[in-house]
Amino acid sequence: MPESPASPAQPPSQPGSPLDGAAPSPVPALLRGSVLLLAFLVLELVLFWSLLDSPVSFRFLPAPGRRNTTWPNGAVDAGACEAGLVYVYDLPPEFNHDLVDDCESLWPWYSFCPYLTNGGFGEAAATLPVFFNVTRNVSLHSWYNTDQFQLEVIIHRRLLSHQCRTTDPSQASAFYVPFYVGLDVGSHLWGDNSTAADRDRAGFRLLRWLKNQTSFQRSGGWDHFITLGRITWDFRRYGDDGWGTNFVVLPGMANVTRLAIEADTLDPMDVGVPYPTGFHPHAAADVRAWQRHVLSRKRSKLFGFAGAPRSGFRSDFRGVLLEECEDAGSERCRAVDCRGTRCTDNGAAVLELFLDSRFCLQPRGDSFTRGSMFDCMVAGAVPVLFWRRTAYDQYRWYLPPGPRGDKGEWSVFIDRQALRVGNVSVRDVLEGISERRARRMQERVVDMIPRLVYSSSSDGLGDGMEDALDVALGGVLERIRRRRGSIAREARPEGPFVARRVDVKSTAAAPHSDGQNGSAAAIGRGAPAKTKGRQLRRT
Repeated sequence: MPESPASPAQPPSQPGSPLDGAAPSPVPALLRGSVLLLAFLVLELVLFWSLLDSPVSFRFLPAPGRRNTTWPNGAVDAGACEAGLVYVYDLPPEFNHDLVDDCESLWPWYSFCPYLTNGGFGEAAATLPVFFNVTRNVSLHSWYNTDQFQLEVIIHRRLLSHQCRTTDPSQASAFYVPFYVGLDVGSHLWGDNSTAADRDRAGFRLLRWLKNQTSFQRSGGWDHFITLGRITWDFRRYGDDGWGTNFVVLPGMANVTRLAIEADTLDPMDVGVPYPTGFHPHAAADVRAWQRHVLSRKRSKLFGFAGAPRSGFRSDFRGVLLEECEDAGSERCRAVDCRGTRCTDNGAAVLELFLDSRFCLQPRGDSFTRGSMFDCMVAGAVPVLFWRRTAYDQYRWYLPPGPRGDKGEWSVFIDRQALRVGNVSVRDVLEGISERRARRMQERVVDMIPRLVYSSSSDGLGDGMEDALDVALGGVLERIRRRRGSIAREARPEGPFVARRVDVKSTAAAPHSDGQNGSAAAIGRGAPAKTKGRQLRRT
């Protein structure tokens, strides 16, 4: 081994040492070297195969570890991250990686492992024959069999490779907490022996860890954000009895912005973001190709519905819609039965339905929102809604707060009580919309597609086109900027900033349909800035 400049000189040999004796034969030394080299190669080969067979998390997420560069994903233009830089906490693996490693145990009915591949996108459609006749070859590479509860994994992976990520917390404007709380609580919701303590344990441990971090101590959490991969009601348990975990209502979460697939519209810290669909384009060109495809497609049905009746629900509204579809006749309507895991296992069936329908019926799901609404819109069909909280009051950063936005109509709203008692019918309402008006509505929906999907590219869609993550991150950074400015103007005394709370007791449990439109004003939500359940199935 060559002598290092920093290493000491070799000591002189003493008389009688081997150096003074006869030189040994080089053959044994060569043999020993060959054996060591062979052993090393065998060890490397064993490690390689063990990695291939290792749990899925390390195949799509970087292994836990710290990096010393300020911009780990390369230098960026000065204006690219003008809204601010994001610091992604390197949490102990029990809060994310270990959950993915245990993918076989996350769900009692089927393995979650296939849905956690490809960074949470699931299996590529190109490997699933059921997609071959549904998507055009030009778009097949953009499609995956995605589970609707994978938002935490999808956002984490994207932010790890985001151009505005920094590993220097002193440079960050926002701090992301990559806790897969949805995966964690989902593994305890249906266990026969699961207790409230089981559902709460990881959340308590995470907040204990977070409160020891300097950045969190300095702000009290108002510049932090987290992703909730399940509906907000799964995280809002009060007391020891009831559904879900108490994670969101713990004091340490009071100021943290929460990006959720369904938000509590009365909680200013909750922000509704789109459910993941199966469409994950790599670039803006992929989106435009898909937009052209769905606009040019001939649609043989007036409307379609993907779902199943809920016999356990009082006055089940889905049964009403199935009757509406049957009354309209097979030439005007088609329904896909989503009982069990049929639509989860075969996302192509739902996609094919919506590609063949001008309109798609979107009642509330097991809660107010429904992942199927985003599947419908990505397929270029116009959603027909029956509850305001399914979309209008829920996704303020993404969708207009009513059937008509600044750029035109994008949805149809039907009074569900009038429909239930027979004063109107779905067929009559939709046939009353002129061909020209329906086309304009469809074009408006198709224009919105980029903002409703999560790109598969680490750089986003590019070419000035924002995806759902861009919109969410822009909104978070704008919210933090406003709060920072408000704190400076009000000259608050030292100490953590505490956000104004609402009466959380009013949202103790997921509300059920009571025949009223569940409209509620969203509190304190700023418009996003421009920046470069109990639900068991996708219904």
